Amino acid sequence: MASGTQGARQEMLRVVAGAVDDLAIALAALGEAYEGLDETTADRLEEQLFRPVQLAYGRAQRTHDGFAARHGLAGRTFAPAAPGHPSQGVRGFLDATLSAVARADHTLGELQDSLMPIEIGDEELRSGLSEVRRGIGDLPVRTRQFVRTLGR
Repeated sequence: MASGTQGARQEMLRVVAGAVDDLAIALAALGEAYEGLDETTADRLEEQLFRPVQLAYGRAQRTHDGFAARHGLAGRTFAPAAPGHPSQGVRGFLDATLSAVARADHTLGELQDSLMPIEIGDEELRSGLSEVRRGIGDLPVRTRQFVRTLGR
């Protein structure tokens, strides 16, 4: 049973790391979108989109690292993601952000639905996953609203 539990913990750590990587992609894309905007619009992007993703990214990393430490597993250093090609333009970077956030949310949602976090009995992991998902849950709506105001 111990090796089964340890294997499940390793798998959860791998899955959470994948979501962290997707959020890093979203942050990189938002950073590039920011560079392509005027100062006022860039400030709105930072407040409405970048900050929520940055907070979710940080929380996801802390959730990953805390879980690894609590269970004696090897942690991981997360590197910044490549933002993509400048030719994508602001809308292309926003689309990339939405795709990456959707992947992260889907990954974490499937993990929560699997009940594995409950079976392992790690309340801090469950809380962290929920907090990350709450932080990015309304990002598609926020992004669509932001895109509608571009160029105005």
